[in-house]
Amino acid sequence: MYVLYSLTLAIAFCALLPYFAYQALVNRKYVGSVFQRLGRLPVALRSPNPAIWVHAVSVGEALTAIPLIESLRTRFPGYRVIVSTTTATGQAVAKSRIAAADGFCYFPFDWRFSVIGSLDTIRPSLVILMESELWPNFLRTCSDRRIPVVVANGRISDRSFARSMRFRSLVQHVYRQVSYFAMQSEVDAERARLLGARPESISVCGNMKYDVSEADTAPVVDQILQDLSSVPLVIAGSTSAGEEELILAAFATLRRTHGLEKTRLLIAPRHPQRFDEVARLLEASGLSYVRRLSLSPETPAEVDAILLDSIGELARLYRYAAVVFIGGSLVPKGGHNILEAALHGRPIVVGPFMENFREMTQEFLERKALVQLRARTDRELVVELSQALARILTDKAWASRLSVNAQAAVEANRGATRRHVAIIDRFIMST
Repeated sequence: MYVLYSLTLAIAFCALLPYFAYQALVNRKYVGSVFQRLGRLPVALRSPNPAIWVHAVSVGEALTAIPLIESLRTRFPGYRVIVSTTTATGQAVAKSRIAAADGFCYFPFDWRFSVIGSLDTIRPSLVILMESELWPNFLRTCSDRRIPVVVANGRISDRSFARSMRFRSLVQHVYRQVSYFAMQSEVDAERARLLGARPESISVCGNMKYDVSEADTAPVVDQILQDLSSVPLVIAGSTSAGEEELILAAFATLRRTHGLEKTRLLIAPRHPQRFDEVARLLEASGLSYVRRLSLSPETPAEVDAILLDSIGELARLYRYAAVVFIGGSLVPKGGHNILEAALHGRPIVVGPFMENFREMTQEFLERKALVQLRARTDRELVVELSQALARILTDKAWASRLSVNAQAAVEANRGATRRHVAIIDRFIMST
């Protein structure tokens, strides 16, 4: 199975080589990470001291790992903590936000030689995989070396579960290489069991996203947004392709129809490569706008919109919002994390597609802590979104209840990090 898998991976890599070359030449992507992905890590990551390797795929997983890494440093002061990511944006956020880590690197391509090179450098006593990144050769090599692997904050999406069940006879071999699954919910735990995980190696620990603390402010942006705070700010965070047009249409309706013409919009695309595309949409909308990297004390107070074309600042800026819309939910992307806005007590609106955060969304709905749109057509979504934003901006009592309930939902669900550390402790003590 592993030989066939590795061969398939190699063929896929060769087929995608022209794409990688284009991205490297045109967009400078992958240039600084390719050697690390091939297992050639910086010598600085080598040390005689024991290490815990935490892998966070991208931005969301990196932010979720912060309280866990801080707790690990306190509980195991003699251990280094090395953080890897798969994406460049995840790497940038990890380096800027995870102060407790001892080093950073990219996760290796899943070939044996790449994996061996990375393991030989880091020499981890334990590997922690955030959420659901399972790579067969990596897991097999860790198993051969008797390195425990713990899946932390585990989740299995609807799409991933359906796809994996079609190949269950192969997938179960991968799941049995994992030492322990600390899952977010009972649904996730049951899915792990059905996919082949040993029942005794599964438990429900809750969602560590609830344990993330408020992000620090960025002083320069902090001051500028305070200077621009004379009008209400709508933040559209982590938006995806196909959403910005709907958001801009809803914002125009909000200002034109609901008497909120002085409202300002801050729009934050999920992926950096879309910054220029969204800038063109803003320009075509007729709104006056400024890009975040061009913000200065001289920015006109009457500017209509701000394009957040920076990485790692969105969570810090939610505190300035009168209302937050969470992207990836007007189109079938599964939605994004609502907790960063909830931590600041902001009223939250999401679209109908929140499958990736189903349990969390349901928890907030039951507590009347957010507004979820129900429409499905673009036209109806624009109308419903503008109405939801207008009500929050004009009905202060309702907005206040949403804010208070959101913070209460966060507080009621804290504690997952502590349960994860208790599990990790068992593996560290046995090494």
